[in-house]
Amino acid sequence: MTDKKRYSDEDLQEFKELILSKLAKAQADYDLLKAQIVNINDTNDTSPTFKALEEGASTLSKEEASHLAERQLKFMNSLKAALVRIENKTYGIDRITGELIPKERLRAVPHATLGIEQKLGTKKK
Repeated sequence: MTDKKRYSDEDLQEFKELILSKLAKAQADYDLLKAQIVNINDTNDTSPTFKALEEGASTLSKEEASHLAERQLKFMNSLKAALVRIENKTYGIDRITGELIPKERLRAVPHATLGIEQKLGTKKK
């Protein structure tokens, strides 16, 4: 790896822009999921035979949307934590080894706190 202890301010700005872009998209997706949870199909105008089936499907759909919204919220919180690390100038530093996480990994997973070797458990401390 490299002897650098942290990424340059220019690199951090690049990552900040990437994270802000991903955060905006994640927020939009989260808002759609929340709306889906609130606006599950109304079954008042259907016959009693199909009403029970639709209500069951609606409940299942609501649970799935709720689970996806929860995961999206966790992702957004991870992105926000990455922004804090950028402000602290600790972004991109592997939390176990202290080495810089490769830029390619950070571009793919901008909220990463581990290098790929540490994530897979193939590298010693």
